[in-house]
Amino acid sequence: MHFGAKLYLMNTVMIISGESSGELYGSLLAKALKNKWPDMHIIGVGGERMREAGVELVSSISDAFGLIEAISAYSKIKAAFKKTAEALKKFKPDVLVLIDYPDFNIKLAKVAKSYGVKILYYVSPQVWAWRKGRVKKIANIVDRMAVLFPFEEKIYREAGIKCEFVGHPIVEEIESVIQSSVIGHQSLVKNSYQRPIINDPKDFELRTYFKSALGLDPKKPVLSLLPGSRPHELKRLLPLMIDVVRQFRNEFADYQFCIPLAPNTEEERYSLYLESLREEGVNIKKGESVRVLAASDMAVVASGTATLQTAFLEVPMIVLYKLSPFTFFLGKLIVDIKHISLVNILAGREVVQELLQKKANPDDIIKELKKIILDKKYREEMLQAYRAIKEPFFEKRASERVAEMVIEMAGQI
Repeated sequence: MHFGAKLYLMNTVMIISGESSGELYGSLLAKALKNKWPDMHIIGVGGERMREAGVELVSSISDAFGLIEAISAYSKIKAAFKKTAEALKKFKPDVLVLIDYPDFNIKLAKVAKSYGVKILYYVSPQVWAWRKGRVKKIANIVDRMAVLFPFEEKIYREAGIKCEFVGHPIVEEIESVIQSSVIGHQSLVKNSYQRPIINDPKDFELRTYFKSALGLDPKKPVLSLLPGSRPHELKRLLPLMIDVVRQFRNEFADYQFCIPLAPNTEEERYSLYLESLREEGVNIKKGESVRVLAASDMAVVASGTATLQTAFLEVPMIVLYKLSPFTFFLGKLIVDIKHISLVNILAGREVVQELLQKKANPDDIIKELKKIILDKKYREEMLQAYRAIKEPFFEKRASERVAEMVIEMAGQI
C-alpha cells in the first residue's frame, strides 16, 4: 500500500494495553508502525516490551482481574487512568488504539472522543461471553474495530461498526521466534510454524532442536506448565503445579518439566513457589513461552491466550481455571458461554479438557495427562481439531494490517 505525502500529517499515536498479552500485541503493533514510519511518536500504557518497541510509557500496566482482584488494585488503576487522561489531553494523538481492557479503555475512549481523537479498538472485549450491552456502547464511541477472531466481525458489523477480522498477533510471535531460533538450519525452517511442530515424525527434529536449545535432554519428553500472568492466577496455580510435578514424576520418571513465566512476572513476589519448583527439577524460562511450547510433548495451561498459543503449536493440553470463590460465583451468573478456553470456543465443542475451580487439583490433572499419553486416538483427534482451528489465521498478519488501519485513520487515506 502506498501512503503518500499525507502520511506525514500524523504526529502521535497512543496505544493502551492493560495486561501481559495485550502488551505483547501493543509492542508488535508499535514495531509495525515504526517500520512504516520511523519518526512516529508513540505513547501509551504498557510494560517493558512496549518500551523496548519505542513506546513512551505514560503509565505501567495493571494485572487486576475479577472483582476481588480489581478492588485490591483500585488505587493503582485510578492513578493510571488519571495519568493517561492527562497525557491524552496534552498530546491529543491522531489515533488512540485500545487493546481489550474494557472497563479502563471504554472510559478513556469517552475522554478521547471529547477531544476529537479518532479511536481504533484492537482486540475486542469478550462481548460474546458477557455484558453484551457493551457492543452498543462501543459502537457509539469508536471509529473502527480490529478483531482477533472470525466470529467477532459479524457481531460488530451488525451493530453498525466498521469492523475487520485481522488475525491474531500470536501467529507473528510464533513465526518470528521459531524462524530466528532456527536460523542457519534450513531443514528445520521449512518445517516450522506452517506445519505441525508436535507429534509429527517429520517435525521430530524441530522439537528435539528446541529441547536442546533450552538446555533440556532432547531424548526425554517435556511437560510444560503455564500458570498465567495475572497475580491471582500465579497465586493459585503455582502451588498446584508443585503438587502436580511431585505426583506426576512418581509415575513418569523420564519426564522433564518447564515453566515459561510471562515477561512481566515479578519473580520476587513468588520466590518461595519458584524455589520449590526448582527443587523439584522444574526449569523456569522467563519470557520463553513459544520456545518452551515448541519443545513440549504436553502442557497444563491457565485459561487465556496461552491456550491458543499452545494449540497453534499443536501441543496436547489441559486447561485450568481458578478464581476466588466469590468471583467465580458471580461469573457463572453473568457469563453466557459453554466453554472458557479459546480453543473450545473456536471449535464450538470440547476439544481440550477444562478443569475449573475444585476440579483443578493434582489427581484430576494427572488423570487427564495420562489420557493424553496413553490414548493415541484422543491425542490425535485433539491435534486434528487444532489444525482446523488455526486455518483461518494462516494468511493474516494482524500487526501489519492494524498499522495500516491506524495510518489510514490518521491520514484519511
